Amino acid sequence: MLKATVEMKEGHIPFPYQGETHQTYYKVFGDLENRTRTPVIVLHGGPGLSHDYTLPLADLADLADHSYPVIFYDQIGNARSTRLPEKPKEFWNIDLFLDEFDNLVQHFGIQEGYHIVGHSWGGMMASELIVRRQPKGLRRLVISDSPSAIALWRKSFMELLEKFPQSVKDAVAKGFEDRVGYWNAMQEVYAVHGCRVKPLPKDLETSMLYIYGENADRTVDEAPILTGWDIGSRLHEINVPTLVINGRYDIAQEYVTRAYIDNIPGAKFITFEESSHTPFFEEREKYMETVAEFLGA
Repeated sequence: MLKATVEMKEGHIPFPYQGETHQTYYKVFGDLENRTRTPVIVLHGGPGLSHDYTLPLADLADLADHSYPVIFYDQIGNARSTRLPEKPKEFWNIDLFLDEFDNLVQHFGIQEGYHIVGHSWGGMMASELIVRRQPKGLRRLVISDSPSAIALWRKSFMELLEKFPQSVKDAVAKGFEDRVGYWNAMQEVYAVHGCRVKPLPKDLETSMLYIYGENADRTVDEAPILTGWDIGSRLHEINVPTLVINGRYDIAQEYVTRAYIDNIPGAKFITFEESSHTPFFEEREKYMETVAEFLGA
């Protein structure tokens, strides 16, 4: 747990986009202005979740030998950032999220140096950032529990789902036609392949309810952002030191992440043996030590 002495600031950043100004909610742990180490930007998953479930990574601001300022934010359309349910589906695309990221980097004045830890969709987004924009300030990248192609994620999920009772499979097949049944079924699946900590951590539940909760705004979750998405053939263009992480029971099984390992020059890979999709909850101390050691300065 974080010491009470670790500084935390939160607020909103104006994000101008296509003639409108939206708001990006952020939370920063550690002293960003007087930093002695390169700041870490955490990219949450989804698309459609929130930063809450990634908050264990604030531990990186309070390590004995490696204390980093850590920046979290809710991506546009999600949680505490501007919601835009009236926007057409074509509004929601990868470049929108990359523009928001660039705006955040500029706001904090860290464009000359930062690390990224991207979880699930966050790792996919970070990969696209590098391939499409080659950011000069990115020092090191952690891709945590991310598929290299959406088809591989879906294949893995369906394979793992086969082990569950028919009632769970039926509820998943119905989806939001029966929201409560779907949420209950997904909790059963996630208890094995999403987060094996019991009970489900409150911050993870908070993030998930932004999609599965009653009256949830699923605008981003339902947008076709990742339709047909596959970055495998472009990964050789990632030119920063990269650590790829998954869990032994992860939906992002090794074959789902293999393209990152094989195609990013010099990529390192670690599987957390007691974890599924959220090793920063399941093997928290080891995860922080591993990430901090990789990030170095």
